[in-house]
Amino acid sequence: MEDFINSLADRVLDGETLTKEEALKILNIPDEQLMELVEEASKVREAKFGNEMEFCSLINAKNGACSEDCSFCAQSSKYPTPINAYGLVSKEEMLEGAEKAVSINANRYCIVLSGRAATKEEVEKVAEAVKEIKEKYPVKVCCSMGTLEKEDLIKLKEAGVNRINHNLETSQNFFKNIVTTHTWEERYKTIKNIQEVGLSTCTGGIFGMGETDEDIVDLAFTYRDLGVHSIPLNFLIPIPGTPLYEKSDLTPEKCLKIVALFRLTNPDAELRLCGGREQNLQNLHDVAMEIANCLMAGGYLTRAGREPGKDEEMARRLGRKLIKEGANFTKHELEGIVT
Repeated sequence: MEDFINSLADRVLDGETLTKEEALKILNIPDEQLMELVEEASKVREAKFGNEMEFCSLINAKNGACSEDCSFCAQSSKYPTPINAYGLVSKEEMLEGAEKAVSINANRYCIVLSGRAATKEEVEKVAEAVKEIKEKYPVKVCCSMGTLEKEDLIKLKEAGVNRINHNLETSQNFFKNIVTTHTWEERYKTIKNIQEVGLSTCTGGIFGMGETDEDIVDLAFTYRDLGVHSIPLNFLIPIPGTPLYEKSDLTPEKCLKIVALFRLTNPDAELRLCGGREQNLQNLHDVAMEIANCLMAGGYLTRAGREPGKDEEMARRLGRKLIKEGANFTKHELEGIVT
């Protein structure tokens, strides 16, 4: 096992593709050898991204009343969850969110809408807000607005959006256990549409929903095959009222192995620690940031995160440099964007 672990970084950086059997082996490395795995995965992060770290921030621009039945989500109208549902916020509120993002040193700002798909009117209003944000603030703008048609994606791109978030959440095989109101294939097709119109892709997953190691590996390999630019890693926060309340059996060690797996199978992708990072990684949170190069700061859709100042303190402690200029794009991001 030791020889296997200690060869991982060199193999990946030489362009070798790990097999699914090897990926499963990574998820089952003994905990006492975990730091050796971290060291290998961090070598890949350093080779690809150096000491740079990126913060992203979001605005929950439309909350709740969602027709879909995603078992992990507080925003589904199917479940009795304690949230305050509201329609699309005003343009002024979206601009205020961008200003707040810049104030906490976020390099990205994502406008997120609940629901299966944004309406044409919502797309138009978001596009108008994005144009003003790009004029006023040095921040890259992303959107997460459900299953969008190509014409809507093009409108957002023309307004100044450079990246769309659309998570597959889990493997194709396990998806039906989590969502029944739409299919994994629909989400996959949307990601292909995002790529075809020349937008950058941000697509990730949630772990701790009852998936197997095989499901985790399948998702990592799907993203590798798609060549996505950013992979947000979320760890289940069990929410009262949802079917997955009290479901998660994750340990900090398991979470860390998942982060390492995605780095070693997707070496060129930005790895973004997002929802549930604090609760699930616990004392291994900073260790995980030796592998990841991005994180979501300032809170999540329906749950507060830790104070941004603590994340900045961590970045300094780890000797990482925050990317703050919205006009700067990474090399691999530019390669994936059609101009």
